[in-house]
Amino acid sequence: MTDPDNPEKRPRKQRHLLLKIDSWIDSTIWNAGFRSAEIWEDITIFFRRFRVRGWKRIVFELGGEGLTLGAVAAVLMLTLAQPAFEATKEDWRNRGDYAVTFLDRYGNVIGHRGVIHQNSVPIDELPDALIKSVLATEDRRFFDHFGIDVIGLFRAVVTNAQAGEVVQGGSTLTQQLAKNLFLSNERSIDRKITEAFLALWLEANLSKKEILSTYLDRAYMGGGTFGAAAAAQFYFGKSITDVNLAESAMLAGLFKAPAKYAPHVNLPAARGRANEVLTNLVQSGLMTEGQVIAARRNPATVVDRNQVESPDFFLDWAFDEVMRLSPRFHQHSLVVRTTIDMGLQSAAEDSVETSLREYGESYHAKQGAMVVLENGGAVRAMVGGRDYGESQFNRATKALRQPGSSFKVYTYSVAMESGMTPDTIVVDAPIYWGNWSPHNYANKYAGRVTIATAIAQSINTIPVRLAKEKLGIQPIRAMAKNLGVESPVRDDVTIPIGTSEVTVLDQATAYAVFPAGGYQSRRHGITQVLDYGGDVLYDFDRDEPPAKRVLSEKADTYMNQMLSRVPYVGTARKAALDNGILTAGKTGTTQAYRDAWFIGYTGNYTAAVWFGNDDYTSTNKMTGGSLPAMTFKRAMDYAHQGITLRQIPGTQPLPPDKTVKTVAAEPEEGSPPPLVRPRMLSVDSTRILKDIGQALKAAPPLTAQKVASAD
Repeated sequence: MTDPDNPEKRPRKQRHLLLKIDSWIDSTIWNAGFRSAEIWEDITIFFRRFRVRGWKRIVFELGGEGLTLGAVAAVLMLTLAQPAFEATKEDWRNRGDYAVTFLDRYGNVIGHRGVIHQNSVPIDELPDALIKSVLATEDRRFFDHFGIDVIGLFRAVVTNAQAGEVVQGGSTLTQQLAKNLFLSNERSIDRKITEAFLALWLEANLSKKEILSTYLDRAYMGGGTFGAAAAAQFYFGKSITDVNLAESAMLAGLFKAPAKYAPHVNLPAARGRANEVLTNLVQSGLMTEGQVIAARRNPATVVDRNQVESPDFFLDWAFDEVMRLSPRFHQHSLVVRTTIDMGLQSAAEDSVETSLREYGESYHAKQGAMVVLENGGAVRAMVGGRDYGESQFNRATKALRQPGSSFKVYTYSVAMESGMTPDTIVVDAPIYWGNWSPHNYANKYAGRVTIATAIAQSINTIPVRLAKEKLGIQPIRAMAKNLGVESPVRDDVTIPIGTSEVTVLDQATAYAVFPAGGYQSRRHGITQVLDYGGDVLYDFDRDEPPAKRVLSEKADTYMNQMLSRVPYVGTARKAALDNGILTAGKTGTTQAYRDAWFIGYTGNYTAAVWFGNDDYTSTNKMTGGSLPAMTFKRAMDYAHQGITLRQIPGTQPLPPDKTVKTVAAEPEEGSPPPLVRPRMLSVDSTRILKDIGQALKAAPPLTAQKVASAD
């Protein structure tokens, strides 16, 4: 036998095999290295043939850099195109197949939605004058460009630069269709980029005739009408195939600003705009002056209609709700009974517009939004902006804005659920959470204060301290979701003071939980969906689950008691309603005064109000306690006329025999708010103050160490 551990005793053949393996490994590695060197040398020699010198090298280097930058640009373009790709995944063709007639809460017709509400006319059967008028005004190079008119865009830039203002747009008809089909009117760079990609997609997937036909069918034409066929019937009482040149010019003029140029609202403006369209026809070479002179001398006349305002922002949202419910229906022609109250809708619109007209310029605020819910969740009014004809972007349902201090109610709700009370003492002092430190307005701190005082005076450090030391961020996010916030809530340490964006509808929904006794508000705009035979296809009360409790009765009572102090001894004294109607709510003002909020409620209604600017520019120090609070009061004073008043859970009503008003001025930033000085009517001020204290179940009196808030 051999000893396997002794190499000297191994068999000769085994030793030779190991030597061969070792030799093969060594030679293979050496040959591989040698061969690699030879290959590299061959490659080097090959590329030396292409070596350039002098001016050619500059061209070569620039070309190489261009290819590199082109590759980077291609990757960037694909990234930017992703939102457009996502939008085209939806069933955008069949969305408009639904023809929906909307009724208000009392059964009156208030509008329609769908592709078109007259029979769609093939593009080849439309009057030649209409087609030429639209192309001459909206997109003269429509049949020459690929969705983006580079020449027209350059011309618009030059023209606007010479004029010093925007006098000519560069969007093509295809881009406008992309916006109408997939996007909103929000003015942002992201939206314009997505619009451009969608225009290219439409050009690749539809013929020019299909694009033009779809555009004419789906554009908003004023008066609550969509599409040229519906507009012809509404304004002229005739089929689209029968309109003459003067009427075609008037219709073509509506695309730019349908509310401004709607002939049933402002016939002189509509005729002036139609005359511009006739000029465009001549300038574009599509017609001669002799062909249009008769239309100039005999402008179009319209059917005499009483102006009926349509709640278009609400109808757009309600139509989206119908689309959400549409899998339940087999019919595409529907009648929808909504929750809208046209009287309250008009009051809300007037309140927002009046506030902006009177104070918008001084506050440097150009837009506002408002949602009114009847306690129970029915949307009674929705204002998505100042002018639907100018911008169909719904700022009540789609605009994500920081809520500021109005978001604090979610933190305090968690605190009440965790066992705290309005009398719980918390220290108002500087606090750091990592590298972040919130500050009170004017950097003043009150020391030991109650939670009731903290929410009334909108102290910033208190909710942050509660979140950091006792509650955590996740319970606050969960509370916001449970109360009804549908927008994504950020996972950030700054959210206790309102940095996570929400919508106006979100805020109204969540606050409506408080007067509902802690139950879900179940916001809804549709009560019934019927077919034209009268069969009920959907009924909210029948088909939706009952409201669930999302806030305990004790926590809800505490929140109502604290929030009902804010309009009387807090930051929202301009929101307190007349006629002894107890009002509760919270103000909100964001950094740099970009957004101002007031969300308030009574036993009957909850309303959320927002003011700001679409481009996120700062207002002129507008706070939630100023214009939003005044707008809330104006609308809610109207809403509470002639109705049975309900009590806010956990509170007592104000004395019925007198009106209690807070007449003190809005506190300046950095100064403590003055004490409430109620207006005396039939009793002395001492008794009024006593009644207010009993009615509101106020927390212990505020100390002299109060902190003012820009809210």
